[in-house]
Amino acid sequence: MYFKKRIAAVTAVVAMAAAVFYGSTREMSVPGEQGGESLSAWFEKKETIYFWYSDEAMTNYINSAAVAFGEKEDVRVIPVHISNSEYLEALNEASLSGKQVPDAYIVSHESLEKAYLAGLAAQIEDVSEVCDQEHFPEAALCAVTYEGKQVAYPLSFETSALVYNETYLALWAEQSARRELSGANAEEGIEGDPDAVIEEGQLAQKKQEYMDKAIPGTVDDIRDIANTFDLPEGVEGVMKWDVSDIFYNYWIVGNYMIVGGDAGDDATRVNINNPETIQCLEVYKALNQFFFIESDTVSYESVIQDFMEGKTVFTIATTDVVGRLAQARAEGTLGFEYGICLMPEVSTELASRSMSVTKAVAINGYSTNKELANRFAAFLVNDCADTLYERTGKVSANRNAEADNGALQIFKQEYAGSIPLPKLMETGNFWLRLEKLFFSVWNGADTATLVQDLADQIGRQLGN
Repeated sequence: MYFKKRIAAVTAVVAMAAAVFYGSTREMSVPGEQGGESLSAWFEKKETIYFWYSDEAMTNYINSAAVAFGEKEDVRVIPVHISNSEYLEALNEASLSGKQVPDAYIVSHESLEKAYLAGLAAQIEDVSEVCDQEHFPEAALCAVTYEGKQVAYPLSFETSALVYNETYLALWAEQSARRELSGANAEEGIEGDPDAVIEEGQLAQKKQEYMDKAIPGTVDDIRDIANTFDLPEGVEGVMKWDVSDIFYNYWIVGNYMIVGGDAGDDATRVNINNPETIQCLEVYKALNQFFFIESDTVSYESVIQDFMEGKTVFTIATTDVVGRLAQARAEGTLGFEYGICLMPEVSTELASRSMSVTKAVAINGYSTNKELANRFAAFLVNDCADTLYERTGKVSANRNAEADNGALQIFKQEYAGSIPLPKLMETGNFWLRLEKLFFSVWNGADTATLVQDLADQIGRQLGN
């Protein structure tokens, strides 16, 4: 099985990107200049590793870390930005060529099975003792684990959380308080006594009671708000999210639709067709009656823009929303208070669980300098963790980073309980199929039949 899964090495050698060299701040002669030492002699003076990455947004962060680590350890780290769409294949070619072999690199965790079986990701040597629960949540450690071995260091993550318009919730709380104090009942259609005298102190106390339960704990809580909120002018609906993207939908089934177990690497732990999954999807289908969203035209950008313009009360967003809302607030274009909270449970009986993706730092199995590569990887994900968000807009997987950013801490709590995207190569098309399933369920198709079909398809792919 192991050898059947190994990646075939490609024959061509890719041209390497120009490396940017970092020296110390000490005065020194420049290699290659007249009177200076040769390039090879310059490199021989210091131990050198090459560090690959594909996301240009990481450049400043990696450059800064390379300089800091180089000065601390008296070594040289050479960052190499690779824009090749076939990133692992390019890394494989460079590794086999034997010239400037990448010693460590950033990779999305779901590619770690492929990387490990190709010899491109070695079991880490965590001499700095950072790859543990003191530094990272269980989701991060599961993401970098393959067959019981840690094969990378967690760097950053992406997951989803619920974003709400706090100003609108305060209005809903006041409406609900007035309704209750006047004897009205919106759900029963009871108007209440229009002449009822409501004391301001009593109103304030009752409003606070509603505000205390305004943050939804379940999907039913959101529906209750939708049923009882007299929306102000300009508000188009209570909730809108990108129902076309599985990343923003998976929380509905994430606790029960199991593919590969918590580490996403065990082909014997697959449970797609079960009663809880079907019940969760039925709840999802029913949401279309409350929040009619055109699944074939909606997009993440459109729902975030609608939320920022005050057209909705709730939306589901990824970590980028933190910076976008903060910037809009600073520019004076955001006309309301807002908050971020954990995703609600599907119901009082059914739990939710968001999906997450972790960017990790892997050590190349072909490297001849693994010990130094491990030290730099640990330095990058731990010592430099506090500067990651500031420099890149990406949220560190490290528990101890961004401690003073309350909004990011909510996303970190959601991440801690999330399920990482599976690593199993045989189920690589699972997410496309599941996205189609959600599309069909949202538009009224039979849930049980769709789930059974998906389970059968994945079972065949896994040879079950």
